[in-house]
Amino acid sequence: MKLKNTIKEWPRDDQPREKLIAIGANNLSNSELLAILIHNGTRERSALTLAKDILKLGNDDLNELGTISIKQLTSVKGIGAAKAITIMAAMELGRRRQMGRMPHKQRFTTSKEMADFLKERLKDYQHEVFAVIYLNRSCKILSFDIISTGGITGTVADPRVILKHALEKNAVGLILSHNHPSGSLKPSKADEYLTEKIKQAAAFLDIKVLDHVIVSDAGYYSFADDGLL
Repeated sequence: MKLKNTIKEWPRDDQPREKLIAIGANNLSNSELLAILIHNGTRERSALTLAKDILKLGNDDLNELGTISIKQLTSVKGIGAAKAITIMAAMELGRRRQMGRMPHKQRFTTSKEMADFLKERLKDYQHEVFAVIYLNRSCKILSFDIISTGGITGTVADPRVILKHALEKNAVGLILSHNHPSGSLKPSKADEYLTEKIKQAAAFLDIKVLDHVIVSDAGYYSFADDGLL
């Protein structure tokens, strides 16, 4: 007996693309949406089966799936480079859409609010990323910029780039930030040196460094809270 292994052989109402047209994308499961991205399965496995295997890589959590590499995706039998790239591109679009919701003109009142904002935007990076929040005279957000990316253990940020952006945006305040993929929240000597260097350079332009926040899965660390600014 031949099994209905390919999606095209399923009842029309069970086919992900047709379901999306009929009832909307928001009514499809994560695996059905992934199956649409995968498009075609293999002789032995349908696109939906492959999608479920991919979700398992991220423990059925889309946030975890967003951190998966191409190498990990292609470890699933039936997922080649082209399918893996399509999935990663979709994840990146989702990430950028989330970042695009940045509450412009929002004002932070605590370091925890800063940390929550930053963790949401830096959570998927598996390498260190240095970012800056630029503030106006009312300490409201003008923009959030990723300045540089590095390796697993560190990144380098150029104070000249940071201050150039600040002048272009007419910013008078800066919140420096970077993530620690290792989970550690303790600032390194290099972190302290860079913070002081940027602080001194900014002061010449009447721009104030208000904080440097380190975020990780373990929580956050605030230079200002610890009296280092």
